Amino acid sequence: MEAMRVQELLAATGGTLLGGPENQNLDQAITAVETDSRAAHEGALFVALRGEQTDGHRYISSALANGAAGCLVEDAPEEFLPGKFYIQVPSTLEAVGHVAKAYKEKFNIPVIGVTGSVGKTTTKDMIAAVLGQKFRVLKTEGNFNNELGLPLTLFRLTPKDEICVLEMGMSALGEIDYLTKIVVPDVAVITNVGDAHIENLGSRENILKAKSEIFNYMTADGLAVLSGDDAMLRTLDGKVTPKTVFCGAVGQTPYQASGITQLGAKGMECTIKTPANQFTVTVPALGNHMIYPVLMACAIGEHFGLTGEELADGIRAFVPTKMRMNVVHKGEVTILDDAYNANPQSMRAALEVLSQSGGQRRVAILGDMFELGVLGPELHRGVGEFAGTVGNIDAILAVGDLAWNLYDAACQSNVPDVIHAWTKEEAKKYLPDLVKPGTVILAKASRGMHFEELVLEVKRLAPAE
Repeated sequence: MEAMRVQELLAATGGTLLGGPENQNLDQAITAVETDSRAAHEGALFVALRGEQTDGHRYISSALANGAAGCLVEDAPEEFLPGKFYIQVPSTLEAVGHVAKAYKEKFNIPVIGVTGSVGKTTTKDMIAAVLGQKFRVLKTEGNFNNELGLPLTLFRLTPKDEICVLEMGMSALGEIDYLTKIVVPDVAVITNVGDAHIENLGSRENILKAKSEIFNYMTADGLAVLSGDDAMLRTLDGKVTPKTVFCGAVGQTPYQASGITQLGAKGMECTIKTPANQFTVTVPALGNHMIYPVLMACAIGEHFGLTGEELADGIRAFVPTKMRMNVVHKGEVTILDDAYNANPQSMRAALEVLSQSGGQRRVAILGDMFELGVLGPELHRGVGEFAGTVGNIDAILAVGDLAWNLYDAACQSNVPDVIHAWTKEEAKKYLPDLVKPGTVILAKASRGMHFEELVLEVKRLAPAE
């Protein structure tokens, strides 16, 4: 992080500088922002956040003792250490966003914002891989895509970075608006509109409204990149200015994929056609749904002047984020580790990938999908029914309370072998009979299910070569 001075922090936050003359050095600088007192170090700004489980104000002394230069607070401390600064604000969470906005404005580089119900992390990673063929790219890492994570990502910007690709998550109206106000994107991407967070938003129409907040502060000459195969996003045609491009495989779109061929664990091959280029490329990822991240990355790459050869090289360089449909080979067992998160659309896509994979036997370990509200049981049943209609699924182990509905529907949809377990511990008892040589195993559930535990158990049980 480049240095920011106390006077810049005050201007960004509108805060009040507390303490006496020994705490009033406006030229004092920070070179990092930390929200964990244990990570605070020399020159850091400690942000005292209030959460459901703890209050950062309890750790101000610890952060300053570890070397932090000062802190953002909501409540004034009882004592002030000489040489440290204390800036009081109404909300430390909002203040860190204001500071991030001011910091981002130090860098005159383009920003791509990515949101959507499904696939935003994969799309972000693909865009970064393609743009990385020509530019030095800063991208969101892990789950740093919310009102705290996005500002912390921006603080990683340095003068060496030439372009920024940011993932934007949300669960309610107004959240994308807040993030977009911070970053002011030059390119806005919506991957799709699905059922994720429908518990909070009530309908797909409201989900579309929430996702569309990404356009609220887009730059005057910005670009919107949308899936042309998503009926909800198609309703935005002609409503987003100044420029919108659609990507897809259905109908007429300027960015299209054809000749899609699955190559097993190697990924898939397809022909990409754009207004400026046409080429055939092997995508090192599984599933037909991968054409959308590829096409969106191509649209953005061409917008920033990349050649067809650079686009193809970037696609081939793609590496998925951990637990996002990672293919793991352990002896004669192949594990499709997609355990990071799940919703009905991504569950169907993952089952389709499993059905198209090789192997002597295909097994899905599926867990509860959260934040679906009263529609939860019905949407889980829909996934179970899909498992029967997609074909080539030999066994399902459904884990969790809501997953019972998936289990019941899969039984009625003629999936050959269907098992239900109420907990992960119970599920582990069934794994030895499922983890056999020649098996391809998919693991997928919402983040709160912590399915990485089952993935580790599958790896342990997989026989060595």
